Amino acid sequence: MYLYFMASVIDQRQEHIEDEFAKMGDWMEKYEYIISLGKELDALDPADKVDDNLIKGCQSRVWLNAKQGINGEVIFTADSDAIITKGLAALMIRVLSNAPASDIASAKLFFLDRIGLNTHLSPTRSNGLQSMVKQMKLYGLVFMAKG
Repeated sequence: MYLYFMASVIDQRQEHIEDEFAKMGDWMEKYEYIISLGKELDALDPADKVDDNLIKGCQSRVWLNAKQGINGEVIFTADSDAIITKGLAALMIRVLSNAPASDIASAKLFFLDRIGLNTHLSPTRSNGLQSMVKQMKLYGLVFMAKG
């Protein structure tokens, strides 16, 4: 009998992002790419720009909203008043949005280390990113509990 391991959609997305970053040269090019992701991020509904959706622990203002899709997947939307932070939010949305709540809650976000993001961000941005990840995983747990 053979056991097949199927990578989760989140792992597949992380590997795709790793491949994208591997093709880039220096960190200036990578930052430009992150900024461009933020510029492409869909606008957050003004009704979602409320204090309850602000990420605690971020130096800049970051709003994160989550809702459950028709098939139970979690759909994230976000915005920020800082261009790099908005790009980081877009990157995290690419990885975690439209995935099952249980996968989000248990995701091992290996790509952050592998692309060097954890070592190239300032301490305040790194703390903000970790706060964002924590909040997204918490949403995963909440939607898991709702069934």
